[in-house]
Amino acid sequence: MNRFVWKLLKNIDLRLYVRRYNCFNVQLFINNEFVDAKSGKKFPTYNPATGKLIVEVAEGDKADVDLAVAAAKQAFHRNSEWRKLSPLQRTDLILKLCSLIERDRDVLASLETQDNGKPYAEADFDVEAAIMTFKYYAGWTDKFFGDTIPAGDIIAQTLKEPVGVVGQIIPWNYPLLMLTWKWAPALAVGCTIVMKPAEQTPLTALHMAALAKEAGFPAGVINVITGYGPTAGAAISEHHDIQKVVFTGSVEIGRIIMEAAAHSNLKRVTLELGGKSPVVVFEDADVDVAAGIAHEALFSNHGQSCCAGSRTYVHEKIYDQFVAKATALAKARKVGNPFDETVKQGPQIDEEMMNKVLGYIESGKQQGAKLQCGGKRIGNVGYFIEPTIFSDVNDKMKIAQEEIFGPVQSIFKFSSLEEIIDRANDVEYGLAAGVITNDINKAMKFVRNVNAGSVWINCYDAVLPQTPFGGYKLSGIGRELGKDGLDSYLETKTVAMKYV
Repeated sequence: MNRFVWKLLKNIDLRLYVRRYNCFNVQLFINNEFVDAKSGKKFPTYNPATGKLIVEVAEGDKADVDLAVAAAKQAFHRNSEWRKLSPLQRTDLILKLCSLIERDRDVLASLETQDNGKPYAEADFDVEAAIMTFKYYAGWTDKFFGDTIPAGDIIAQTLKEPVGVVGQIIPWNYPLLMLTWKWAPALAVGCTIVMKPAEQTPLTALHMAALAKEAGFPAGVINVITGYGPTAGAAISEHHDIQKVVFTGSVEIGRIIMEAAAHSNLKRVTLELGGKSPVVVFEDADVDVAAGIAHEALFSNHGQSCCAGSRTYVHEKIYDQFVAKATALAKARKVGNPFDETVKQGPQIDEEMMNKVLGYIESGKQQGAKLQCGGKRIGNVGYFIEPTIFSDVNDKMKIAQEEIFGPVQSIFKFSSLEEIIDRANDVEYGLAAGVITNDINKAMKFVRNVNAGSVWINCYDAVLPQTPFGGYKLSGIGRELGKDGLDSYLETKTVAMKYV
């Protein structure tokens, strides 16, 4: 599929594109086949830039999850084709999938832009990141192993084995990337998968299912159930034959999933949840550089990022200068059609999310924060919000404590290193943090004392396949990516043998 084809998407309805190019499916993917939901139900997915229906997708529920789990369980049987593959054969399959993602790069990016609303350039970057992540984990298939443990006349060793069938539930803000973060380590160690994509953004997951089949993954290894959280998602969380569930999303739903896992079979749980991440700018920083880093830390992906730098703390000596620069950057950020190459910000995911963000903006104004720019919806077609800047924000305001998940930058003033460490930690979240300074001592003291799973110095969002990602406190349990991302998909078995 060449770039001419995706450019057609600027001018034609995606339903016509589907009929013309047959680039993806809208059914459930179970046991290597696309099938209708047992109930026959379908649900709509909309283009957030226009508010218009893209297509209707099969609505799976418990009955469909049961079928998918049965297929995944059979695929994990000790005598199955999948379990008999050597590690390097799994590597070959993952690399074959990479080549197909590269071949369909424009299709995947276009689907992501239509379904999610992110600018095409960002969607294309996500595809590149997905390829790199699969390649990284393709190299791990034969590199996880146990230890030999000295114990007198006992020879003891540990073995690392895949946990079995895993349930994976992903969000709508990075649909393809979140799929990749979950498929890649699970496939590397030999697990089988039942995934539910977010109901707002199911299209790239279904196309990836088709690519997995084309790559040659055996039947039942990968299953995709589209549907809603209270039905399909709950059925995954509660299922007794699923040995692990991994979820990225809100704290509220994370609690529900953890409770369901406990009440069923005590399955393992990995949760990557919300964030309210600080970006701290010290007085020695270059204001132009710092404002640019903080701007992208918040406004990237329309502010719809769990690790968004949504609390910008600036030293009092450069505060006014920084606010002026940050405001200018926000005013210059172009919002509009995500297929326009000059656009930096597309729409929020849906009307509910747009209204939630606008509610937070109203709260900021009512509680006394100073609105420097933005604050309103753009037009009445699609779910666009102006890039918004608040200054004179204090730590007790609603916009300072709660995750907004939208294009709203809150700028705070601080005076000292000790003060800002305490303030940075004074929220319920601990996913990420950034510090901008030329003083390595300040940077490292902040790093050592801030409660965050990732800390970036003089940069932000430096998330790489080889670096673990996850949070402290309400931001979650466990880690994804890197070697650590393999651990929760593995069981440790101890073997002891006595010799004489």
